[in-house]
Formats: sequence, C-alpha cells, structure tokens
Amino acid sequence: MTAPGRDFPLWLVLLAGALAWAFWQAVTSDIYAQILATLWKGVGITLLVTITGFAGASALGLALALGSLSRLWLVRQTVRLYVEVMRGIPIIVLLLYVAFVGVPLAVEGWNALGLPQARARDVPLLWRAVAALVLAYASFLAEVFRAGILSVDPGQIEAAKALGLGRVRRFHLIVAPQAFRVILPPYGNDFVAMVKDSSLVSVLGVTDVTQLGKVAAAGNFRYFETYNMVALIYLSLTVTLSLALRRLETRLRARRG
Repeated sequence: MTAPGRDFPLWLVLLAGALAWAFWQAVTSDIYAQILATLWKGVGITLLVTITGFAGASALGLALALGSLSRLWLVRQTVRLYVEVMRGIPIIVLLLYVAFVGVPLAVEGWNALGLPQARARDVPLLWRAVAALVLAYASFLAEVFRAGILSVDPGQIEAAKALGLGRVRRFHLIVAPQAFRVILPPYGNDFVAMVKDSSLVSVLGVTDVTQLGKVAAAGNFRYFETYNMVALIYLSLTVTLSLALRRLETRLRARRG
C-alpha cells in the first residue's frame, strides 16, 4: 500500500492539463488572447495588494500576538477585543467601512490637530483597500503567531533566561526558529487566501484582475470567456504558491528529521 501523503498526484496532473489547455486557448484564440492581454494589466495590482497587505498584516499580527501574551491584563483584553471584532466583520464590509468611513474620520482627526490640511479624496482607493486587508488579516495572523509562540517548550526559554539572554535575543534565537516550523502551514494558507481575497478590492474600483474582468465582460459581452481567464489567472497564482509552500514544508521536515 502507498504510504499516506505519498499518493500519486493525479489531481495535479489533471489540473496541470486543464491549465495547459486554457493557456493554449489563450494563445491560439484571438478572443481569449485579447481578454488575457487586458487582464494581464491587473496582475501587477493584484500582486501589489497581496504582498503589501500581507506584509503589513504580518507585522501587525505579530505585535498583536505578543500583546496577547503580555503580562498586562488590559493589553491582553484590548488585543482580544480587536481580534474578535475584526474576525467577526466580513472583509468586504471592512473594505467599505475603511474606505468610506475610516479614512474620512482619520483625515478629520488629522486636520483637527492643526497639522497640514489634507482631504480624504486625496487618499487613493488602492491604499484604502490595502489598509482594510491589513486590519482584517492581522487578526487571523495574530492567532497563528500566538499558537506558534506557545508551542515552544517553556523549559528552553527558561534555560535561555538562565544564560542571561535578553527578551529580544530569546525571541530571535530560541522562539522564532521553532515557532516558524509550526506556523508555516497556516501562515502559507493565509497568504494564498490573501491572493484570492485581494479580488475584493474590485468593489472600490481598484483595477486589479477582477475589476478589469468586470469591465472587459461588460464591454465585450463574452462573460464565459472573460471569467474563464479571470479564474485561470487566480488559479495559476494560488496553485503555484501552494506547491511552493508544500515543497518548503517538506524541506524543513527533512532538515528537522
């Protein structure tokens, strides 16, 4: 019998065949080629939103995770409130709220402080969308980081304290390397999810792949072909990332073993 986890990847062969066929259609068909050329202009925006948003969410999520483990009761409760609220709001609602409520309020507060005058309309919708994704995904990543930190044997931390290592060096040398192995699978899954959720920025008119697909379909009335190409681009990105993450996990397990 085949060992669990070592089955022949028939799903990957079938998926690769379907993607190859779709790309062949895009190359050989004038209609698909025209649609793909239009959508390709939005790939850069999709990647920018994903990478920038995930980097910001990672930084904020790590800060929240450390706050949730703080010795101060008020800090822990504040972090828990933030995480529960953000996880309970749909991302598309948060996008609209940040874009049309949060940013105008922030600008009014800025102006009220007597700082150089600013206008809400000068804040690009792209960065409003990125800010919303950062706020949303930070709450998910905070739980991922917290679980990873708690997975480290407390005895090792105590031993590092006995050796005179400060808090920053303990985290850098002891906690982070071990926690990384634990958080990598869910962390990678959240990154792949961010690629897909970046399509939500189209509700603000940001010209990512999804928005360009909506505009193209409304103009050429070829909804089947257009959304086939939209799905193809996202599927190509997510499958490539998933395979790369699995390969990285396998290498880390091999080194650990």
